[in-house]
Amino acid sequence: MTAELVLIHGRSQHDRNPAELEQQWISSLKKGLAASSLELCLPDDKIHFVYYGDTLADLVAGVKPGTIADVIIKGEGDQNEAEKQFQAAIVEELRQQIGISDDEVKECLSVESVEMGALNRRWVQAILEAIDHHVPGASGLSLALFTRDVYQYLRNPGIRDAIENGVRRAIKPGVPAVVVGHSLGSVVAYNVLKREGNHGGWSIPLLVTLGSPLAVGAIRQALTPNHFPESVSSWFNAMDDDDVVSLYPLDQKHFPLDREIENHTGVDNWTKDKHGIEGYLGDPIVARKIHEVCCT
Repeated sequence: MTAELVLIHGRSQHDRNPAELEQQWISSLKKGLAASSLELCLPDDKIHFVYYGDTLADLVAGVKPGTIADVIIKGEGDQNEAEKQFQAAIVEELRQQIGISDDEVKECLSVESVEMGALNRRWVQAILEAIDHHVPGASGLSLALFTRDVYQYLRNPGIRDAIENGVRRAIKPGVPAVVVGHSLGSVVAYNVLKREGNHGGWSIPLLVTLGSPLAVGAIRQALTPNHFPESVSSWFNAMDDDDVVSLYPLDQKHFPLDREIENHTGVDNWTKDKHGIEGYLGDPIVARKIHEVCCT
């Protein structure tokens, strides 16, 4: 069976040229395939890159709807209390999972005494600074921006619809498509397919999630009820154990669904933060998995 390929990027892609970004993805995938002496068989018109970077940046920044960049398919205001709690819950879970101690956080506090706890803003800021100091390649600022964007996607219907419209336009009813989502893009892919894939007439022989934060507690809870998307035949998840965004495999312990997800936790993502798309698509196992469905 052959299938089209739908690619959904993560956050921090605003002001990027969509065509160049798409070529970066495709080039990385080709490198991963070359390691197994394989080639990408799909012509350009069978590859659909869902670009929403400018749309997300404009919406989060509060730009008027009439000036929002359109979602392209090729082939900070102040936080409210709910957003603060969402970010704090994720940051505290990251701290505990990657093993940053209370004392290491206290070293980063700008005041002598502050109550510990995820809902204390200064404590959260100190955790982000401690991540900068103690986790090679990780950026506290990037994680803070990531949690903001995920929150806005999950909680703001206008932002969610603007992003998801691009996915809806990329997947054709009745036409098999392998969907690949990276980082925030994996959240978008799962959420859309879970809600709309079946009645949309979509046929997804393979869903691939890369560096996915779906199993992080606050994100998993925000997406409930969770179930394996009916339109998806199989789901393959890949992560680097040192990628602090993905944090957990999508297994029955961390992301229990009514069907199993195949997890590949042995990715050696060579990018600085262990989260870059080049390091994921360049992994030979990831590349072969996509090739198996798209090209055979």
